Amino acid sequence: MTPKNSSSRCQAQAKNGKPCRAAATAGGLCFFHANPNKASELGRLGGKNKRPTGAQSADLLPKLDKASAIQEAVDRLVADVYAGKVQPRVATGLASLLSLQLRAIETTNLERRLEKVERLLSKAEKAQPGQAQPPSPVSQEFRAEGDAATNALARKPQASEESPRTGDPSSRMA
Repeated sequence: MTPKNSSSRCQAQAKNGKPCRAAATAGGLCFFHANPNKASELGRLGGKNKRPTGAQSADLLPKLDKASAIQEAVDRLVADVYAGKVQPRVATGLASLLSLQLRAIETTNLERRLEKVERLLSKAEKAQPGQAQPPSPVSQEFRAEGDAATNALARKPQASEESPRTGDPSSRMA
C-alpha cells in the first residue's frame, strides 16, 4: 500500500482529534476549516429549504367542515405515513387535531338538530288546544323510533328464561 499524499489533505484537526481528511485548498486547510462559520450557515439554509412553508402545508389539507372530509384527510395521512412523506410523530399530532375537529363537528350537528326539535316543539305548544293539529314529522319520527326500540326489547328473551347451554326456554333447569 502506498501512503496517502499528506500535502493534499487539510492540515487541521477534526472535532474528534483526528486529522481532517478533506482536500486542502491553497492555504493548506479545507474549505470549512478555512471558513468555520460557513458550515453552520449552509446547514441552516439546507434545513430551511427542506422545511415546508405554512402556505404549502395549508394547501395540502382540504376544508375540514364535514365528517367525510376528516375521514378523507385521515385516509390520506395514513397513506402519506406509509409512503414516507409524513413522519409518524407528525401524523400523531395531526391525528389528535383531526379527532378534535371531528368532535366539534359532531357537537355542532347535534346542537343544530336539537334547536330544530325545540323550535318544532314550541310551535306545537303554541297551537290552540281546541284545534286538531296534525302530528309533526319530528314527533312521528320519534314515535317510530320509540316503537321500534320497544318492540326490540319485547322480542328479546329474558336471561332467566333461557338455558345457559342451549338457549331453549323449555330446557330450563329448576
